Amino acid sequence: MPYVSLVQLAELPGARELGQVASTEHTAVVDPELMDRTLRGGDTSSWSADEVALADQAKRRIESTVAETDALIDGYIARRVTLPLDASAEAVLVPIARAIVRYELHKHILAAERDHPIVRDYANAQARLREIRDGKLTLGTTDPAAAGNPATMGDVQFVADPAVFGRDQLRGFR
Repeated sequence: MPYVSLVQLAELPGARELGQVASTEHTAVVDPELMDRTLRGGDTSSWSADEVALADQAKRRIESTVAETDALIDGYIARRVTLPLDASAEAVLVPIARAIVRYELHKHILAAERDHPIVRDYANAQARLREIRDGKLTLGTTDPAAAGNPATMGDVQFVADPAVFGRDQLRGFR
């Protein structure tokens, strides 16, 4: 299961933006309503076959970018948690995946981080992934680093070497 769905992407950043950036170069931009219906699995029968083919091609490009993003995220978190994750990690990973997918689809951006919100969101997503990898940000109940997780709470044990001088050894000095 992907970390961000096509429906979630249709909501934010939206079908209009996705249709613009996922359309093939040198072709018409996919109609925003058609792109929205294609992403949500809706009825596209009111558009021509050529328009639907362009929307399907854009959808495949988005799906490919989502798959690449999932692999990247898995690479960061696989050392800490057992994959696949449960739904509790979704709240943390959906915005991260959305920012990375959005950035990857905007392949033409050459702006500095401070100048462009998409680049800034991507940099923040990368920082969050490093925090997850390093154990500074938890993924919810499935994360071994989560506070209060019974799997990470062990017994406290104190181990010490045997006493060198005890009552038995010092009995002769009285």
